[in-house]
Amino acid sequence: MMLGISTLLGGIGLVLLLWGLKTGQFEDEDKFLNGARYDGEEELQDALMMEQKKKEALKRKKEKSYSPPD
Repeated sequence: MMLGISTLLGGIGLVLLLWGLKTGQFEDEDKFLNGARYDGEEELQDALMMEQKKKEALKRKKEKSYSPPD
């Protein structure tokens, strides 16, 4: 029974993948190129600053978390 269900789900996944390829769902070639082309230096600096803030917040969270001694 599990073999039949897994085969059915795999077949559905394959059909959906082929449908996506046929209808051009994966043909977004310019998305990343345009994103890099139209990003200015200010936006890149903002993104870098946000990444640094996230890292600092995670570091502070780890320092504040209690861990019992071994």
